[in-house]
Amino acid sequence: MNESASRSTPASTLSEGFFLPNFCGIRMVFAVVVVAELLAFILVLAAPWSGDKWSELGLVSLFVQWVALVSAGVLCALRPSLARLSTLAATLVSYLSLLLVTLVLSEIAFRVSGRLDLLQPGSDHAAFLLRNLAIGALLSGMVLRYFYVRHQWAEQVTAEAQARVQALQARIRPHFLFNSLNTIAALTASNPALAEDVVQDLAELFRVTMRDMRERVTLEQELNFTRSYLRIEAQRLGDRLQVDWTLKNLPMQALVPALVLQPLVENAVYHGIEPRAGGGRVHILGTYNRGVLRLEVRNPLPDTPTGNVGRNGERTHPNGNRMALDNIRERLQLAYGPGARLEMDQREGLYRVRVLFPLSDTGETP
Repeated sequence: MNESASRSTPASTLSEGFFLPNFCGIRMVFAVVVVAELLAFILVLAAPWSGDKWSELGLVSLFVQWVALVSAGVLCALRPSLARLSTLAATLVSYLSLLLVTLVLSEIAFRVSGRLDLLQPGSDHAAFLLRNLAIGALLSGMVLRYFYVRHQWAEQVTAEAQARVQALQARIRPHFLFNSLNTIAALTASNPALAEDVVQDLAELFRVTMRDMRERVTLEQELNFTRSYLRIEAQRLGDRLQVDWTLKNLPMQALVPALVLQPLVENAVYHGIEPRAGGGRVHILGTYNRGVLRLEVRNPLPDTPTGNVGRNGERTHPNGNRMALDNIRERLQLAYGPGARLEMDQREGLYRVRVLFPLSDTGETP
């Protein structure tokens, strides 16, 4: 059983990046049927006017649907093998296969029509085959070209989005390094054992930041990353930092983008707790309701404002509060599209920032 699975994995992996769509799927088959019927209408309307257009439409539709569905079946069967070939070779094989299907079915249709007396008087066998081959050659070339261009465009969009995520992630990493190394340096002389624990927490955080950003983490892991960060900051700030957690009905095994909560908590500590002489309390809330995950971070406003108020209500700071929030907002947009939101407000002496995005209990976007 394991051997069989290992053999099938490469084929499925290869076909994922193939430019031809999966013609085995129901949606694609439905699209083929619709496009084929539109082609049948065009062919009938383009032909010289005759008395019984409905009968002609029925025969043409039958033939075109026959060719289209058999062609889709052939491409479905050949797809795993075609995915192993170069793009040029796969295109050539697909093109010749479509022409062969058109030729064979045209020959069968001509012979069957002759036996059923459906051919018009004087119908030429060679002309019938050449006409169908010419139409098939033009349409097959156009369709294959369309699929190739569409695939190239999709790959480019994916690559650009991935590059943007990686760039945004790289801009977040220095926050970890700067704050954590200062803490470790202070602990090394006074408490080496505790400094070692902080190094382990820092290593765990950096392991997350250096992973492939196409991968996601469970919500439980994301919360643990945030706790690791808070343990580091607790050593640096001592009793000045108090943390409350309120988590209700969260799907802990659901998959979320890495580092979607931790930077919000870091901002709360850096811009809300540090500037206050007596420190303060960070409140982290998490709820899950009707397929929407909501994570909120609250922190007291600093005694003295440390920057200007941004256009969306956030208070900017020379060291990048606005940049961090913009990073998170853009990463959520790349991951979830318009279904994700990052909101901020100030009420009752508290600064609140929350992220909301659609999530099923398995982590897939609904």
